[in-house]
Amino acid sequence: MLSRLAVCLLSLGLAACQSSNPYTASSRPLPPAPAQAAQTFDRSAYPAAPRDYGRYQSWSWLNGTLPPGTAWADSAQLAEAVSNALDQRGLRPARDNSAADLRVAADMRLEKRLRQVRDDYGYGGYGAYGGSPYGYNRYGSGYGAYGSVPVVRTYEVEVVVIRINLFDASNGQPVWSASAETGSQGSLRERSDALREAVQKALTAYPPS
Repeated sequence: MLSRLAVCLLSLGLAACQSSNPYTASSRPLPPAPAQAAQTFDRSAYPAAPRDYGRYQSWSWLNGTLPPGTAWADSAQLAEAVSNALDQRGLRPARDNSAADLRVAADMRLEKRLRQVRDDYGYGGYGAYGGSPYGYNRYGSGYGAYGSVPVVRTYEVEVVVIRINLFDASNGQPVWSASAETGSQGSLRERSDALREAVQKALTAYPPS
């Protein structure tokens, strides 16, 4: 009786599988694109065009003011060092601030740095190995071991950090930013030379290749 019931249920299941599916797939067409879509340019979908540094030929100070000075060097010294470094890179001061291609900002500040120096101090001794109570050295004469102990000393120094920023005069976007540092010690002449070297170092890679 049970076997007949199972056969009947299996037959009904097969019949149901072979019947047509009452559900049918349907879809609606996509709505037409708006008319302005063909004229819209999505800048975010494309990489930014490389900057043409060759079009920058002239410069003026940002906001028309010289960079601030410090007790280490005054404003005129920093302005002269920056102007000379820009001139060596083909950038000339604009006769009219409104016609400048670049706006230039510069500043300098004193900062502390930690320096470490490692010194190796040697140690050692000498004498015979394997001494004998009979008056002779079983293994022959020799010297003791030598070595060194590293000693690391940390001290604080004061440095001058020079930062230079260049901005596109037409839109205010940053074009270049770099900094360099130099020691703060020395005579007035030595500090003037160190200032020029630091400014040159900050602009070494301008314009980028």
